[in-house]
Amino acid sequence: MNDRAQAGADLTVDARHIDPDGREYPIQDYAPLGDGRSVVLVGPDGAVAWWCVPEMDSPPLFDRLLEPEGGGYFQLCPEDAFTMERRYRTDSNVLETTFTTGSGTARLTESLNSSRAGRLPWCELARRLEGVSGTVTFRIRAVFGTRGDSLSPWLQPNPNGCVFHVGPVLGVVRFSDNIRVLEEEDRTVSATVTLGEGERALVALLAGENEPLGIPTIAEIDERIDVSDDAWRHWAEGLHYDGPHRSEVRRSGLALKLLLYSPTGAIAAAATTSLPERIGGPKNYDYRYAWIRDAGYTVNAFLRVGAMPEAKAAFSWLMKHLGAHGAQVFYTLRGGKVPEETSLDLAGYRGSRPVRVGNAAARQHQHGIYGDIFETATLFVADGNILDQKSATVLADLADECADRWRQKDAGIWELEVPQHYTMSKISAWQALARAVELAEAGHIAATCVPRWSRERDRIQAWIEEHCWSETRQAYTFYPGTDRLDASLTLAVRFGFDGRDRLSSTLDAIREELGRGPLLYRYSGAEKEEGAFIACSFWLVEALAELGRQDEAEAVFTGTLHAVTRGVGVMSEMVDPDTGDHLGNTPQGLSHLALLHAACSLRGDRERDLKAAR
Repeated sequence: MNDRAQAGADLTVDARHIDPDGREYPIQDYAPLGDGRSVVLVGPDGAVAWWCVPEMDSPPLFDRLLEPEGGGYFQLCPEDAFTMERRYRTDSNVLETTFTTGSGTARLTESLNSSRAGRLPWCELARRLEGVSGTVTFRIRAVFGTRGDSLSPWLQPNPNGCVFHVGPVLGVVRFSDNIRVLEEEDRTVSATVTLGEGERALVALLAGENEPLGIPTIAEIDERIDVSDDAWRHWAEGLHYDGPHRSEVRRSGLALKLLLYSPTGAIAAAATTSLPERIGGPKNYDYRYAWIRDAGYTVNAFLRVGAMPEAKAAFSWLMKHLGAHGAQVFYTLRGGKVPEETSLDLAGYRGSRPVRVGNAAARQHQHGIYGDIFETATLFVADGNILDQKSATVLADLADECADRWRQKDAGIWELEVPQHYTMSKISAWQALARAVELAEAGHIAATCVPRWSRERDRIQAWIEEHCWSETRQAYTFYPGTDRLDASLTLAVRFGFDGRDRLSSTLDAIREELGRGPLLYRYSGAEKEEGAFIACSFWLVEALAELGRQDEAEAVFTGTLHAVTRGVGVMSEMVDPDTGDHLGNTPQGLSHLALLHAACSLRGDRERDLKAAR
């Protein structure tokens, strides 16, 4: 490996024997690459198994992740049996994989490229091969996906290259001169190359949608791998965090940056659709959209580590679309309404169907969005920033709306189909009005309705204390009239909800009933239908730390890291406590956001942040 990768000894290293024809690997084995618009997932066999082009929520160009037998993929791997070792370059989203065979060792360096001026106007996946010792022969194969047999890819050679077409997507596969092309037919391009020590080759795929495609030289593409690496490293060096678990915090920051959709500032919840919450189960959802909750948490996280441009972009996106469409649960990455949910005729990851496009939760109402928006605005101005008049008006209107709607049932933070008076939803409504009052009293938004907001805030707190506390459980319950518990109540500590003794007792009850070691299920009964929810464990860490239970918080944090940071250190939504395999869509923004917040709380800066905000 190069010197910088070797120097990153604190980064996760994935090393083992690989079956190059295995096709289905655990979710944590897929390493993401990104360019601010789309995300590639590369398996340990050197195969791109998922890539939506040109954007994260576009249809997939390569879809073997969800169609293992007939799906599209783009693979570079040794012809002979091999072991592999891979990691990201230090503080970068450029991936390096070292392949070792019986005849030699070679390195693959991969990047979804950008330029010195930022994101390219086309998608450019660059894959550099280098001989390290002996000789290694690589097989190279691109098989274009058919989107569940809904279209048929085709090739059209011309003097400027062999152009492939997949519906509205067109592109070319570029090879350095020492690569021998074996096949170019409508759906498949294959080639081979043998490299000795010190020899290099480059394979690249360039693509766009319904637009002319610029074709750079091989040398330009190759140079942009290192340009992209420098850009990632420069960005990571700007993260202001020097506390415990620094490498994990930076890796989480880099994972979140992959999910920031640069054309608008939106934050995708994840880069995939339909990866299951339980293998073979039906809870397979499309997360390639921008949730209000995730956007708010991301702004807060970026503010805490000094990533101001990203925080400002995400907050501006959030306020713009709240003003345009009202308090929706989530939007498309371009700010529109999410399409009706449909199913694709794909086999699904390990047979988990249906495979979905769109998300039915877009039609729900969740009180949690009010709290998320106001907490974000509060921390934004606490960091020395300024609200414009339009955003201030939007926020005041949302406070009025919250004051009107908090008595209604909603779908809750977990987007459940049965509306209830979820305790966490009421706490979020309390949080929204508490922050609205603080913003108004500080002069950031109009103070006309402060008396009303204050009265409703107090009514919500009284309602929660009367209806949601269980003397039997010594805990706040999922909703009134049940003994079931909800792990999201760990967030009530961050939100500053009163009753620290009751919250501490609630944490103990949640750990006892929902815990599996350091991991937590989302709510009572969830263990029957899904894995443990990674973010909940980090929320617990944050809550314990903020309640002064520091030793417990550190133990849960360390245990959770051990349980979930496999592969190259990128997390999905859930994990199977028995096998350690990840479940759900990946990379999952909420998991990385929760890790970052937890680490900052262990560092002890949350109390300072809240004092500054108030």
